[in-house]
Amino acid sequence: MSTSRLLCNCTGLSNRLYFSAAINVGFRKPIRIPINQNFRFLAQNVKHNSTVAVATQPPVAAKSIGWWLIACSGTVLTRSGLSMVNWHLFKEFPPLSQIEWEREFDQYKEFPEFKTRNRYMTLEEFKWIWYMEYLHRMWGRTVGAVFALPAAYFWYRGYFNKGMKIRSLVFGSLIAFQGLLGWYMVKSGLVETGSEPRVSQYRLAAHLGSAFLLYTLFLWSALGHLLPPQMMVAHPNLRRFRMFSHATKGLIFLTAISGAFVAGLEAGLVYNSFPKMADKWIPDDILEMEPKRKNFTENPTTVQFDHRILGTSVLLAVSSLWLYSRKVPISSRARMAINCMMFVALAQVSLGIATLLLYVPKELAATHQSGSLALLSTAIWLTHELKMVKHLPKV
Repeated sequence: MSTSRLLCNCTGLSNRLYFSAAINVGFRKPIRIPINQNFRFLAQNVKHNSTVAVATQPPVAAKSIGWWLIACSGTVLTRSGLSMVNWHLFKEFPPLSQIEWEREFDQYKEFPEFKTRNRYMTLEEFKWIWYMEYLHRMWGRTVGAVFALPAAYFWYRGYFNKGMKIRSLVFGSLIAFQGLLGWYMVKSGLVETGSEPRVSQYRLAAHLGSAFLLYTLFLWSALGHLLPPQMMVAHPNLRRFRMFSHATKGLIFLTAISGAFVAGLEAGLVYNSFPKMADKWIPDDILEMEPKRKNFTENPTTVQFDHRILGTSVLLAVSSLWLYSRKVPISSRARMAINCMMFVALAQVSLGIATLLLYVPKELAATHQSGSLALLSTAIWLTHELKMVKHLPKV
């Protein structure tokens, strides 16, 4: 035959990753070869018009691990407040009597948030925000339990290969770091500063970035167990499309982190017009702080301006990526991912503009924040579908 066709099926087992291949040059039955030894050799020795198809059905153990990772990713992200002024790893319980509630409320009255923002708050109103923070902390502990207990079981049963064992240790370390970082963030809002009490925008961005990173790792690993990439046909523009997709994902992540600075400084309240800022494309106070570099993280005007630019850049990047995908023969699931990514990007920008024009209503602002996670998720999905492109022969 003048051409050859390579069909490969990557299957994750407990200790090794195997490569099943059927080459249409005389073999009728697939051959099984350890992928870590022979995959690159086989990929390099396929003719330029060859096709590579990756696994469509992982084993039962891999599915169990995949759904566990999905559950972990879904329990990572929530918001917190300053109503609970103490932190204990195992001794946090709701007050059980009126006297205990009053004691807790008296502690809260000693801190800046009550003195400057909530001095007329009643005990019943305090109970509401206290329970919101309490649920957030319990949710964080749930993340640890949802991760640790199944991880110990899978490890004991031998479901983890070497790579998954390393990942699980990284996941566990990040979960612990995220909890400590959360309290470190809250502490910054409990200090007298002489101005409106709020958590440090730097710590808020670090806390959010850590959560998004943990979510990304969980979701990427889960997709690897549940939805291995589909078949791709080698094409001259496919590698460039993959690189463009990863760059767009990085831009989305960066824009989400800039949103944490907007939230930390309440920068959404300084210029509530679009597309201009107070009838100007570039406001006068954009670089009023000294040294100039402080403006990018401490000046609400500059922070909002940067977030607008980044948000617009994301929309342009996703739109360009979507148009570029029309010229590349990607798989059906990758096509679905880029279409979802385009839809979510349009919705996210619309939500951002509406939130700004309506003076940041809480419900709309929370939806906009959730939209950033949805957009990042579609980008993760798309790049995961393209992960085997690097193994395709160059054309």
